[in-house]
Amino acid sequence: MNAPILWIIAPFIAGGSILLLLRERYAAYIGGSIAALLALIAWLVPIDTALLIGSVSLKISPAVVFFGRSFELSPADGPLIALIYGLAALWFFGTEASGAADRFVPLGLMIIALLTASIAVEPFLYAALLLEMAAMLVIPLLTPSYQRPVRGVVRFLIYQTFAMPFILFSGWMLAGVEASPSDLGSTVQAGVMLMMGFAFLFAIFPLYNWIPQLMEEASTYPTGFLLWALPTFTVIFALGFLDRYAWLRNTPQIADAILYAGVIMTATAGILGALQRHLGRILGYAAIAETGLLLIALGLRSPNLVDIVFLVLIPRGLELSVWALALSIIKQKAYPLKFSDAQGLARKYPIAVSALMIAHLSVAGFPLLAGFPSRLALWQELSLQSLAASFWVFIGSSGLLVAAIRTLAAFVMAGEDSAWEINENWTQSLMLGIGILGLFAIGAFPQILQPFLANLPALFEHLHQ
Repeated sequence: MNAPILWIIAPFIAGGSILLLLRERYAAYIGGSIAALLALIAWLVPIDTALLIGSVSLKISPAVVFFGRSFELSPADGPLIALIYGLAALWFFGTEASGAADRFVPLGLMIIALLTASIAVEPFLYAALLLEMAAMLVIPLLTPSYQRPVRGVVRFLIYQTFAMPFILFSGWMLAGVEASPSDLGSTVQAGVMLMMGFAFLFAIFPLYNWIPQLMEEASTYPTGFLLWALPTFTVIFALGFLDRYAWLRNTPQIADAILYAGVIMTATAGILGALQRHLGRILGYAAIAETGLLLIALGLRSPNLVDIVFLVLIPRGLELSVWALALSIIKQKAYPLKFSDAQGLARKYPIAVSALMIAHLSVAGFPLLAGFPSRLALWQELSLQSLAASFWVFIGSSGLLVAAIRTLAAFVMAGEDSAWEINENWTQSLMLGIGILGLFAIGAFPQILQPFLANLPALFEHLHQ
């Protein structure tokens, strides 16, 4: 058995088969089961280690050569793969409850397979091309076959495409910088090209205008999946750059640029989110603010950098899935998701509204919720480095909290004679209930993430020294 075949080629083929052969209901269950099974195998079966089961010896070999390129998943990648496919399974199982299009699960599986390939490919610069391929699959995911792509989708694809030449050209220049690190001109040029590429990938201010626009125009649940999946692998790609090139992680100016780009994203997204009157756009700005927190973590000059990045990254998938699922349920009644359309829905969809508010408060860093431990760790490290940056991050989080209060006010604004009802079906109630329990569990007992966090720094051996 071969690791890249198991976690890249097999799910990609499974996604294509589901797309052609199965209906939406079966797609959700089968796609979710495949992702959960792959997560379980990655967690329980170590890569490149022989296991004896009775008289049978089982070993998952780490590498395969495909189209002249090597794809390799090391033993240290096991927890990361388990985490990725486990969160993907949560998204896929929620598809039926959300009412998402029948193409979501198969295309989602294919996107996750391509993104997993981006962390396995050697030379690792080819990850940029795999990220672009995944971005292209997002187009049919977000756009029905009978409809032209909306403006947000077009802008997303344009920005992702603009990132590729910058990153590939900077990679070619970085090879020369490694050979002659004293060449200051080449070093500056390579750094600028690389930062431009990642500015488009991360949608750094002001390039994030497509995110709230997409949340307003496109289907809520698939868009939430996009806002989880691509930034997650982009962060891992960026960590690979920092780990591989010593001059990148040891240059204070680059670290400061990354950090303050994240501060600007978090602060502006929080402030703009507090001013919105559209529930979808608020989710978009919250996702931008969390991406800003990831950039801040990348810019920290701390040996705990990798731990903090993944401490932000792991709850993000759960928060966005719960929020997007709840919003997609509410959207069926409150289209087009303006405050005026959502008034009084707390009495008609109490479970969905509760899940949305808990996920929103978690993103804002409310105590005892999943987002709080990562914010606490981030502020502790950031306050040692810059009090001004800490203040603006606090402003951004406060803006998200104000947006949560305004959202709650809209939901509870109903006449006294309005009766309480439960309009969520059992599937929706079950998925939302699991998400709510997960958010409280991670917030109250963050040590449950330790099995993942303990092994993930091994992926980036130079960053945690």
